[in-house]
Amino acid sequence: MAKAWHIGVIGGSGLYEPGALEDAQEIPVASSFGEPSGPVTTGRIGSVQFSFIARHGAGHRLAPGHVNYRANIDALKRCGITDVLAISAIGSLKEEYAPGDFVVVDQLIDRTAGRERSFFGDGIVAHVPLADPVCPRLSKLAGKAADKAGAKVHQSGTYVAIEGPQFSTRAESNIYRDWGADVIGMTAMPEARLAREAELPYALVGMVTDYDCWREPDGDVDVSDIIKTMTANSKKARALLAEFAAGLPKQRKASAIDTVLDTAIITPREHWDIASRARLDAVAGRLVNLLNESKD
Repeated sequence: MAKAWHIGVIGGSGLYEPGALEDAQEIPVASSFGEPSGPVTTGRIGSVQFSFIARHGAGHRLAPGHVNYRANIDALKRCGITDVLAISAIGSLKEEYAPGDFVVVDQLIDRTAGRERSFFGDGIVAHVPLADPVCPRLSKLAGKAADKAGAKVHQSGTYVAIEGPQFSTRAESNIYRDWGADVIGMTAMPEARLAREAELPYALVGMVTDYDCWREPDGDVDVSDIIKTMTANSKKARALLAEFAAGLPKQRKASAIDTVLDTAIITPREHWDIASRARLDAVAGRLVNLLNESKD
């Protein structure tokens, strides 16, 4: 059934500026999975509802490995979002993906470690499919928006997510190139995994800030160069959001991702304990509420 769009945006605090959102308000949102990176700023761009969360918190105070990805996704789901658009800085592993370019990521390789990767497993077990970790519909819309915003856009790319916070060694960088990865970053995983578990279609637009350390004679990645490129791209990133809002269909048609948990939860309903159901009241609220109604 068609319904209204409500886009959750995960990215840097510089993605939006005062006045960019109509009826904007900043609201703290509590999560069953701990503290989110910060409050959610919600409002409208045109006729479309948007809710933003700064992935690394105000002032970029959270390293990639310290971001509470579960709480961020859970908080956005509690705000009633229908889809997630993630925007992040990435390094390039291919000559043709140049600094300043935008990449619509379509595949992910997860090399992170020690991060909470699932909402499930403690009382309720689920195995969501992740062969195609991003939503093709949302990604296509995001790619068109980036193009209209004036960016040079690559409409596909494989992203390798590393733990960080250090950048790769040259040997690692070359291994990732041999694997067929196009770009590299530190935040797309477990973010994309968790969005899928929360039944939220997810798209990722990466902004290339540098060639990773594989490229001779450039040498090591330089944070000052990354910041310069990000600053130069910030206007296009904000324009992307405006174009994205303008390009969305009037009504959002249902996605298969909206009901992915129907065939993913393996724990029989009679074994769902109260604490697990309460913790998943947003992520799996559609099913938890159905179970509660059946017991009334």
